[in-house]
Amino acid sequence: MSKKNFDTFPDCAFLRESQLVRSAKRPDVTPLLPFSAPTLWRKVKDGTFPKPMKLSSRVTAWTVGDIRGWIAAQKSQSYGGEK
Repeated sequence: MSKKNFDTFPDCAFLRESQLVRSAKRPDVTPLLPFSAPTLWRKVKDGTFPKPMKLSSRVTAWTVGDIRGWIAAQKSQSYGGEK
């Protein structure tokens, strides 16, 4: 997924793991986040990344709004302080 596409989604839209991080199943998709799936789940477990929603027994996804909020927080921290 390109950043351009991500910017057009409403905050209530859902993104699956394969749309966030590099996936062997979808090598042609550019990942939105700069880390692997195991790191994503480690961050969720540690509470440093938003928890996903369980949409069905086999479907887990994050809202675009939660991802945008996390990205904004990372940018704020990397620029020397929170707003």
